[in-house]
Amino acid sequence: MDGNGRWAQQRNKRRTFGHKAGVDAVRSAVRYARETGIESLTLFAFSSENWKRPAEEVSVLMELFSLVLKSEVKKLNKNDIRLKIIGDISGFDSKLQKKIADAEALTASNSALTLNVAANYGGRWDIINATKRLMTLANKGELNIDDVDETSFGQQISTYGLPELDLLIRTGGDHRVSNFLLWQCAYAEFYFTETLWPDFNEDMFAQAVEDFAQRQRRFGLTGEQIMTQDIEPKAC
Repeated sequence: MDGNGRWAQQRNKRRTFGHKAGVDAVRSAVRYARETGIESLTLFAFSSENWKRPAEEVSVLMELFSLVLKSEVKKLNKNDIRLKIIGDISGFDSKLQKKIADAEALTASNSALTLNVAANYGGRWDIINATKRLMTLANKGELNIDDVDETSFGQQISTYGLPELDLLIRTGGDHRVSNFLLWQCAYAEFYFTETLWPDFNEDMFAQAVEDFAQRQRRFGLTGEQIMTQDIEPKAC
């Protein structure tokens, strides 16, 4: 969800003003996903590298995260949306960790949409964390090295149990993934837009999905093979 700061600067406002405006775009994206039957939506809210930003901006982001959790979780629950926070939660203060735990518990049984919020998250952290978990199992004698494969590794990734990542959208004009869902995006389609996040509305989300729907996903096969198959191959 890139472009909050630049959106604010274009209006001669502080960068933090853009983050607050971006909350409305989050609501719009969640509403679109819920209404169109998308099973899982992951939003990159705060990366493990974002701690390096100016202290004032980080402070506002933490406050905003806490306020949004408090104000939105009941709405999510009412709309049968499950909230899952992925990332190194231990990096937050105890009060925020408690709010995260309470929000996840309240929505745990919901099934219409899983909303993943990546907070203090990094794709490399995710991979390293999964590796540590496998090593712990091996040290306990519960895992043999020959059993380590994509399936067993994937079971330790933060998004385990969710559908394969189909589409990765980046707003704000930059053409990079910035350490987001590195393992998960192996076969994902990418969609980049110049639109800054606060201006990314439901119509723009629909355009991204429509663009995705027009693509031929080959998963290592040729186009001819795909055309002659009755069933679309699954992602690895």
